[in-house]
Amino acid sequence: MHKKEVLKKFLHFINQEKTLRNQENSHYDWPVNARSNQLPPKGHWRVWLILAGRGFGKTRTGAETLRQWVREGVCRRLALVAATETEARSVMVEGESGLLAVHPPAERPRYESSKRQLFWENGAIATCFSAEAYEQLRGPQFDGAWVDELAKFRDSEKVWDQLMFGLRIGKNPRVIVTTTPKSSQFLKKLMKDPDVILTKGSTFENAKNLAKPFLNYIRQHYEKSFLGRQELYADFVESKEGALWTPTLLEQARSSFQNVSLNRIVIAIDPAVSHKAGSDETGIIAAGVTAEGIGVVLEDLSLKGPAHLWMQKAIECYHRLKGDRLVAEVNMGGDLIEQLLRTHDETISYKAVHATRGKRTRAEPIAALYERGRVWHASRFPKLEDQLLSYVPGTTSQSPDRLDALVWALTDLMLTPPAQAKIWGA
Repeated sequence: MHKKEVLKKFLHFINQEKTLRNQENSHYDWPVNARSNQLPPKGHWRVWLILAGRGFGKTRTGAETLRQWVREGVCRRLALVAATETEARSVMVEGESGLLAVHPPAERPRYESSKRQLFWENGAIATCFSAEAYEQLRGPQFDGAWVDELAKFRDSEKVWDQLMFGLRIGKNPRVIVTTTPKSSQFLKKLMKDPDVILTKGSTFENAKNLAKPFLNYIRQHYEKSFLGRQELYADFVESKEGALWTPTLLEQARSSFQNVSLNRIVIAIDPAVSHKAGSDETGIIAAGVTAEGIGVVLEDLSLKGPAHLWMQKAIECYHRLKGDRLVAEVNMGGDLIEQLLRTHDETISYKAVHATRGKRTRAEPIAALYERGRVWHASRFPKLEDQLLSYVPGTTSQSPDRLDALVWALTDLMLTPPAQAKIWGA
């Protein structure tokens, strides 16, 4: 073989080896591979709570965060807490995105399963704990911890309390929590804790690392379901006993939707009387009705802000959707609502509505339309759905603004005889 050909093949081999090494090294370069919401928050914090859907990359985020703490020397005694001891080992330690997998071979800790511990060359030690045996957390002390799938724990608050008592050494002891949400009073309380940094994320943020058949299947079968809201989008989903709407009714409304022409479109507004920090939102719901008399909820544009903002939003929607009417409740605003709308746009068709009957009396006929399958939802409306599921007549003092706007829109479209419509600008 000619010397030049030998040299060419040798150089090609060297380049291949170099490429493979670079690819291998890049796999362990977490700051390069991670999305921004997978990197630890800056500043001083005690708890980082990651509430995210399946496949978001929660496990790798937890493992990489501990790897960083150990490498930087900020943590030397760590607790790994999972629902069971088996899950601590199979997911947090030996899993595809667990602690052993995220370390390059030269840095990889030694795992001794009999001791439930990992040992790093720099002296750092991590110990696995089961939430089922949370009393084991009594006694040991830590400067860092990783809690995985907290929402699964049967006694989550008791586990948490024992861990917090043990998180007492080092300059800044801290914990990362990675979990998909479930309805849990403790988890909700934790989210409101001022010492907690909350990160939320969905399955689809990590789409490039997930199998396309998986993504296609879950979009088709789960994306519009309440299970999908919880497992894919990390939303809390719960309904209250006595609520007029149920998850089954709302799933039926979404699954029944068909993209058909609409005879009329209405944008309904339930205005807030102020826009202070504790003020209510202004409910803005766009809805239409088909030739067969099916009501279709099109958009939820509700917001908290001054009058000029919600008026601009409602009028923009009216023109964009080629609406037939803009409806606003005027119990608190009276003629001022109409005057302000006239200032923004003189061309709109407008109707003022007055809440002369109780909220329950107005809402029940609309809930009955859902029960008869006469209302469709064109998309997911998480905040509107949460209000519908949590509204129990006579038990709440807070105004469900999105619900009110929905009721006004569907009442105008489906329950109000045309002769009763007092319209300005029609």
